[in-house]
Amino acid sequence: MMLTLTFAAVTALLAVATLMPTIRSGAWWIRGFDFPRLQLLLLSALILVLQLVLHPIDDPWTIAVVIVNAACMLWQAWWIIPYTGMAQVEVEDAPADAPVRIRLMASNVLTTNRNADPLIAVVRAQTPDVLIAVETDAWWEAQLEVLTDALPHVLRCPLDNLYGMHVYSRLPLHDAEIRYLVEDDIPSIHATLALDGGQRITLHALHPRPPSPTESDSSVDRDAELVIVGRAAHDATLPVIVAGDLNDVAWSRTTRLFRKLSGLLDPRIGRGMYNTFHAKLPGLRWPLDHLFHSKHFTLVRMQRLPDIGSDHFPILVELALSPGENDADAGLDADADDHADANAAVAQSGATDAAPDIQR
Repeated sequence: MMLTLTFAAVTALLAVATLMPTIRSGAWWIRGFDFPRLQLLLLSALILVLQLVLHPIDDPWTIAVVIVNAACMLWQAWWIIPYTGMAQVEVEDAPADAPVRIRLMASNVLTTNRNADPLIAVVRAQTPDVLIAVETDAWWEAQLEVLTDALPHVLRCPLDNLYGMHVYSRLPLHDAEIRYLVEDDIPSIHATLALDGGQRITLHALHPRPPSPTESDSSVDRDAELVIVGRAAHDATLPVIVAGDLNDVAWSRTTRLFRKLSGLLDPRIGRGMYNTFHAKLPGLRWPLDHLFHSKHFTLVRMQRLPDIGSDHFPILVELALSPGENDADAGLDADADDHADANAAVAQSGATDAAPDIQR
């Protein structure tokens, strides 16, 4: 009897953790359950195996517990399977002869990390065309200045609040600007890049504030920033890349809403999770650093890079400009409910007039 109650209690907790993300609330303690879907799935699988091995499935109560646990597993799997090799890729592999390419690297450096050498070494080894560095303060700005020999076009926004941002580019930056779309201390960078050959693309670099007990009680401002940029990406006349530490997992309702509103594609789908956080906790890692792009691009390669002393791994994505290669129906479409959710998120943040400012 004690074993039955133990399995029932653990399964009940797993069921609660599984159902929490379905609550339409921005409260940090609810939105936090968006993150550990893989960990919860593995825990459900472990409990199920233990129950099958240690406890006979011979009464209605035990059968009900097994069914609930299995349902939790299937629900978690539905969200994360797209980020495994079991799903079909959303972004096609780049043609071997695609001549116009862009290699972009994003790195949350961790402000308190006072050893810039590992990041500089990785940048030198990978030779990105664009580096997006976030959590950069004046100290990091001084350290990364050595990169301007290879990445001479720079937009600098050093801050001491964990939300500084720098973009270093080999490619010329046009109409570059720092915007505060929702909160007056959370910047984002927006620019038009001139690729080799002259084609121009739009880049949005983001690092919204996460919902957490130490940062923000609610995800409302983060969600609103993603909505604003998603709408701008949808309306853009140029090919678009959105990248950075979004402080949200790839499979959350908010990120899916962003993908629906923007029409952008996720090169991880069908390939892997590319978990970038937390670098120091192997059992608790999620894909927090993202790159989404319009259908104009195909994927050359995507790689999580070595530890640089931060709590995030850097990520490198190389894309080829090859319009027409991706499926015309690739990506997600927004319906009336999605647009209503988006309107509500922006209205709650008070940033209703921000979207037109970054359309390109």
